[in-house]
Amino acid sequence: MVEELAQADDAVAACVDDAAWALADDELIAALDAAHRLEQRLAAVKLALVREIDGRGTAQAQGASSTAVWLRERLRLTVPTARRLVDLAAALDTGNPGVRAALANGDITVDQARVIADTVATVHTSAGAEAADKAVGVLTDWAGQFDPTLLRKLGTRILDHVAPDIADAAAQAALEAEARRATRDRHVTLSELSDGRLRLTGILDSETAGLLRAAIDPLSAPSGPDDQRSPGQRRHDALADICRLTLRTGDLPDHGGDPAQIVITTSFDALARQLGSGALDTGFHLTPETVRRLACDAAILPTVLNSTGQPLDVGRQRRLVTGPLRRALVLRDRGCAFPGCDRPPRWCDAHHIRHWSDGGDTSLNNAVLLCGHHHRHLHHNDWTVRLAGDGHPEFIPPAWLDPDQIPRRNHYRRRT
Repeated sequence: MVEELAQADDAVAACVDDAAWALADDELIAALDAAHRLEQRLAAVKLALVREIDGRGTAQAQGASSTAVWLRERLRLTVPTARRLVDLAAALDTGNPGVRAALANGDITVDQARVIADTVATVHTSAGAEAADKAVGVLTDWAGQFDPTLLRKLGTRILDHVAPDIADAAAQAALEAEARRATRDRHVTLSELSDGRLRLTGILDSETAGLLRAAIDPLSAPSGPDDQRSPGQRRHDALADICRLTLRTGDLPDHGGDPAQIVITTSFDALARQLGSGALDTGFHLTPETVRRLACDAAILPTVLNSTGQPLDVGRQRRLVTGPLRRALVLRDRGCAFPGCDRPPRWCDAHHIRHWSDGGDTSLNNAVLLCGHHHRHLHHNDWTVRLAGDGHPEFIPPAWLDPDQIPRRNHYRRRT
């Protein structure tokens, strides 16, 4: 085998230096098909070798803790990739021989082989060897038309084709098993990074995934033609909007006797001068721009500190835009007032046109509703907002966007 593989290596090496640009279209496509087929056939050989090495215990004999770890060092793979290689080699060796034959013939890819091996093993358990043989043939035919992802989806109903008399019962059993697995595997992990950010990872069960999509998808759409956020950034901001809405409801459980809240500490002078950062109660800091944005629609709790930072007196909190004033603001703006935005009032903050720390008053004539995205946008970009003569907000774009700086309005909410 070593000699034959060396000859194949020489043949491939000769192809590497061939000029692909000189091939006609049909020759180019034929060469691609041949290279792809050869890649799968070599994969079948490689998996057979991996299986033999694993079965002999070669890796352990050479001091490795497992075949996967040995493969990582030998072939410079990641451990998860090496482990999948070992698992697939075992599945092809102990499973239905038709799957390995299909890979060796170049009829299926390695990823398709993995899907077919898993599906055929399930069929063998549910319906026996004869149905498993039929499943190999059906799935191999399908592999000529469908990628691994779609092939796996189609494989969930393979019993309809090879054992229709037990298909419904098996499908129900598989569904119940999947539900148990989803319940067992559900989790969300919040990993705190060194700069105060969180890495959010996890697996949601189907029901929770549906709830999240129902809540987040409408908020993840671009907010207008000037929205340059990536899809991932829009989903991030949508999740923030959902959290803000939940905090506004007042239905969350108390935390230490207080409603759920974000606590930011800063000095009034620093806030007024737009120079000072703010400290979260978790110990991390926010930029001055972020503190001023959050202060637009927040509960302000004045506190007197001594020279060492110890609280001497805590005053009463003062809501900036609530009650009748917020209701009036909702009636006027009917949602985010930024041009082109369709976010409803419940997703919006009340932004002070002239910031309260700059002497701006808390009144209808000094407030405008903005969604989370456009609130950040206004604080971090060169847009400005004012009330026009008819009492409705209009936005002046920066000069780099519109040299004439013609005021814009949200015509989405205009009434006839």
